[in-house]
Amino acid sequence: MKPINTLLVANRGEIACRVMRSAKAMGIRTVAVHSAIDQHARHVGEADIAIDLGGAKPADSYLLADKIIAAAKASGAQAIHPGYGFLSENADFAQLCAEHNLLFLGPPASAIRAMGSKSAAKALMEEAGVPLVPGYHGEAQDLATFRAASATISYPVLLKAAAGGGGKGMKVVESEAQLAEALASAQREAQSAFGDSRMLVEKYVLQPRHVEIQVFADSHGNCLYLNERDCSIQRRHQKVVEEAPAPGLSPELRRAMGEAAVKAAQAIGYVGAGTVEFLLDARGQFFFMEMNTRLQVEHPVTEAITGLDLVAWQIRVARGEALPITQEQVPLRGHAIEVRLYAEDTEQDFLPASGTLALYREPATGEGRRVDSGVRQGDAISPFYDPMLAKLIAWGENREEARLRLLSMLADTSVGGFKTNLAFLQRVLAHPAFAAAELDTGFIGRHQAALLPAPAELPEEFWQMAGQAWVQSEAGLGRADDPHSPWAMHNGWRAGLPAEISLHLSCQGQRHWLRLRQQATEPRWCLAGERLYCQDQGQLSSRRAIRQGEALFIEWQGELREVRRVDPIAEAEASHAQHGGLTAPMNGSIVRILVAAGQAVEAGTALVVLEAMKMEHSIRAPHAGIVKALYCAEGDLVSEGSALVELEE
Repeated sequence: MKPINTLLVANRGEIACRVMRSAKAMGIRTVAVHSAIDQHARHVGEADIAIDLGGAKPADSYLLADKIIAAAKASGAQAIHPGYGFLSENADFAQLCAEHNLLFLGPPASAIRAMGSKSAAKALMEEAGVPLVPGYHGEAQDLATFRAASATISYPVLLKAAAGGGGKGMKVVESEAQLAEALASAQREAQSAFGDSRMLVEKYVLQPRHVEIQVFADSHGNCLYLNERDCSIQRRHQKVVEEAPAPGLSPELRRAMGEAAVKAAQAIGYVGAGTVEFLLDARGQFFFMEMNTRLQVEHPVTEAITGLDLVAWQIRVARGEALPITQEQVPLRGHAIEVRLYAEDTEQDFLPASGTLALYREPATGEGRRVDSGVRQGDAISPFYDPMLAKLIAWGENREEARLRLLSMLADTSVGGFKTNLAFLQRVLAHPAFAAAELDTGFIGRHQAALLPAPAELPEEFWQMAGQAWVQSEAGLGRADDPHSPWAMHNGWRAGLPAEISLHLSCQGQRHWLRLRQQATEPRWCLAGERLYCQDQGQLSSRRAIRQGEALFIEWQGELREVRRVDPIAEAEASHAQHGGLTAPMNGSIVRILVAAGQAVEAGTALVVLEAMKMEHSIRAPHAGIVKALYCAEGDLVSEGSALVELEE
């Protein structure tokens, strides 16, 4: 038996906190590593020891294998848990751990290499008799090779990073005209996220379900599958909703997919937790996609339906213990659904958001309710890392019970300071097609009108409510020495005149001026704690209304809207912007300048490539014109709203 008294977690955010939770329950001391800008992050505060790696970007911190090994040695750790992303599927890192007599809580380096090479993985699955999606998985990485392969399998095609997953380095290409730009962008994303720019290309299968099998193996030759998960609800090729078991999957199909996944794991001498991912069509035919040689983001839904702690299993298997149960003993109880809460702007094609987490309230946990998070109120959300804030997981005796419980948890969640996908997740779970388990990877696009409604003008009803909440939230903030003084009141009191207050408010880019008068007639408003109550025509209703500093977060149509008081005169003086200026849609770094001053461009031409949250975003010309000036250079860090390019018509 190999002792593990101290465990270093080579990751950040919610997965680092989650790993530490199981480790501490087993009496194991935990070590956190962090970048310079993560020094006050939640995972750092929850560890017993914290070691600074320096830098900000992953390439300067969490991807530096030598620094992580040195941190393990300095802290006395016997083992390293890589989490997911970063170095979790890096065979060289796993090998380096072995060379330094450190236990790697993942499979052997040889298994990572076997599945890290997508072409080798395809060959293994072919031997196991699993149908494969047509594609090219060779070593040649030039544009001509990908152009020829794409023409052979026919468009649309899917470019994928050979060394990782999670949607990084993944692009759908509809035609040959898009291939060169998409390939270059995907290669840069893959290099940034995984330190490896190699790509593969496959036929893009239309309307499949994404069903994956959780496998687990020990070093004694035992391997089993822990049922399956459906991860079909995706945006940007990244999962946002996952559930277990997969709705409508027959026991026969579950067994066939599970046995194929176990064969793949055994063929490469797998040890630890892994996931074999499949595309499943409407006829029940499944196609192998890839194997993730690590713990998955969505592992909590498997834990919920089995009652098992997969991180604890990872630790025990790394120590040399055998799996505690057989395949026949694997539980399958009830149903679980997980959603990923992201900092992102769903109205702008899910662009990642960053800033300060001004407001953060998690729902209560308990029976059938779980939250895995890595943030706290007041944290800074950096543009350098994945924008996921938390995972909310609900379990029920059946799928409908789990769905309704998760909707309740989302309704009890409050986030403010930047845009999130919270309301979008509520719309997904409440959609009749989701309730009916009509799932495939095109779900979001097919129901876009309902899931991503166009922003509408806020009605007068909203502004009146916001104004009442604003005035009441300021009550008592006047003269601290005499709270009964009229100057301490915020009800618009004026000597000899009717009580009245004038407000200029802003919310989500909209402005409104309103005049509130104190009146004895209904509706009557009362702000108590973090609830705004309204009595109107004998009916009492309430909604969330939370004041945080200079912002008021108030619930409207299922989501919190951030309301601020504005000075219209000062705003007008500061509102002048350069004519034709193109600005950064988020905080990030400039990775490519694609044009030069004086160059003529057509509408839609990519001008600048911005990297944020390990994803690339192209700033394109909104119309034809001449590039008058460039206000950025490659490598620059820019803030949201910064002018990047000036374009003349």
